[in-house]
Amino acid sequence: MKVILVFIVWCILFVLCWPIALLALLLFPIVWLLSLPFRLIGITFDALFALLRAVLFLPTRIIGHRSGPVGRA
Repeated sequence: MKVILVFIVWCILFVLCWPIALLALLLFPIVWLLSLPFRLIGITFDALFALLRAVLFLPTRIIGHRSGPVGRA
């Protein structure tokens, strides 16, 4: 769905101002390549925080703590 929306917006831009639309089409791969390192850093930090959360919650998982209403069977 997102791809279709981007395509429709690009077509509207092409009709209104075709030089900018073609420039956007040519610059998109360069911008995507420049954003890759930031995506990798984001994935690394996400994994690091998931590991930290797993280590911090390990004692409660070992003793069998359940997050829910008190008195639940």
